[in-house]
Amino acid sequence: MKTKLLPSLTAAALALSACGQQNTPPSPPQSSAPVPAASAPADTPAASTAGASASAPASASAPATAAGKPGVDIRKDNLGGDFTLTDGTGKPFAMSSLKGKAVILSFGYTHCPDICPTELLTYKDTLAQLGEQAKDVAVVFVSVDPERDTPELIGQYVKQFHPDFIGLTDTQGGNDIALAKQLYKIISAKSEVKSEKLYNVDHSSGTYLLDKQGNAAIFEPFGAEAPQIAEDIRKLLAE
Repeated sequence: MKTKLLPSLTAAALALSACGQQNTPPSPPQSSAPVPAASAPADTPAASTAGASASAPASASAPATAAGKPGVDIRKDNLGGDFTLTDGTGKPFAMSSLKGKAVILSFGYTHCPDICPTELLTYKDTLAQLGEQAKDVAVVFVSVDPERDTPELIGQYVKQFHPDFIGLTDTQGGNDIALAKQLYKIISAKSEVKSEKLYNVDHSSGTYLLDKQGNAAIFEPFGAEAPQIAEDIRKLLAE
C-alpha cells in the first residue's frame, strides 16, 4: 500500500468514465476477467458488450487502468463519512451499520455496460481471493443515477454479481446521493441525452476501501486487480 496524499480535488484523480448509453440494465458478463469492453450508445442490454471477449478493445473514453499499482492511503485526506441511502429492499441503509467490517465502496449505475460491471466482477474475485476472511468484508455499490435505478433494480443488479453485494440508491429526490457524492468527492453528470430514459452518466471511477471503523482508508484506481485489493483489505482487517 502506497502512502501519499491525494490532491484536494480528489475527483480530478478519479478519471470520469463515460459509460455507453443503455436502455435496459445489463446482466453481468460471464467472464470474470476484469477487462472493460467497448462502450457505445445502444438500445440493447449491456450484456452484449460487457460480455465481450478479453480481446475486445477497451473504451476510448475509459480511464487508464492501474493494474499492479498499489492502493493509495487516503486517511489523512478529508474524505468519507456516514450517509444513508435506500437498499434493494426499499429500507434505509446507513453506512455506519457496517462498522466492524472492511468495506469495498464504489459509485456507478446499473445501465453502465463496461466500467461498473468490470469493477463489480473484480470485487467478486476479491472476495474469492479472501476466502474465509470474506465474511468480514461488505461490498457496497452506490447508484449515481437514482432517476432510473429504483431500489428493486439496484438490489437485483448487484446480486447478479454476488448474493452478498449491497446496492444503494436515492429515493429522496437526489438529496441523499448529493451528500454521499460530496463526502467522497464523486462527480457525475448526464451526457449525450437521447431521451428521458436514454443517456450516458459520466462518473468518477475507482474504489474506496473503508476500515473497520468506517473511515475511508485506501483508494484503488480503476484497473486495480483482485489480488491487489484483497491484499489491502487483509491489512485493514488486521488493524
